Amino acid sequence: MKILLLEDEVMLNNAISEYLRDVGHMLESFTNGLDVLNNIDPSFDLLILDINVPHKNGFEIIEELNSRKFFVPIIYISALIDIEDITKAYQLGCREYIKKPFHLEELGIKINQILKKDQSSTSHIRFSENYSYSKEKQTLYFNLEPQTLTKKQLEIIHILALNINMIVDFESFRIDIWNSENIDNPTIRAEISRLKKSLKEDFVKNIRGLGYKIDRYYSI
Repeated sequence: MKILLLEDEVMLNNAISEYLRDVGHMLESFTNGLDVLNNIDPSFDLLILDINVPHKNGFEIIEELNSRKFFVPIIYISALIDIEDITKAYQLGCREYIKKPFHLEELGIKINQILKKDQSSTSHIRFSENYSYSKEKQTLYFNLEPQTLTKKQLEIIHILALNINMIVDFESFRIDIWNSENIDNPTIRAEISRLKKSLKEDFVKNIRGLGYKIDRYYSI
């Protein structure tokens, strides 16, 4: 999972960053809110945000992202304990609110809960305004009509659906779709390019240098 961390206390930022990297996550960390807004992009799977930070606070960041229709799971970590602040955090759309001080393992548990919920919360997933996918039937639909794809293309869609909102790297495609054959990355990219050209809407995202992902679509 690729995570963005905003924490202005340098020692805590370093501790969280080290922990998350040690348990296998990719991470970019920041100490002020303006830098977050200037550097955020769709490749992030999760935001972990302090609230009282310089330039743009954690609430203002999400208000700005919501106005851009940029939706990604959020965990707030904060010393604010007033119910008004906690209520506002959830109203803005956060998944979890962790009060400081906290154990790093608690943060890890919350991240895993979000990951598991996003992967298994539904067997039918919206990919775009018109495309959806049934994990149970392994069928792609356009306006509720089943679509005809090649076996490889359906396998690509399936692995991306199982990892909704997360980046699937080339090694995962190689293992799960090509059965660990010695397939090079250009061959995988070419197959995914053919898939994308066959679609009426472009919901398969190329995350440069990392892999591909599909974000769950929420109608506004």
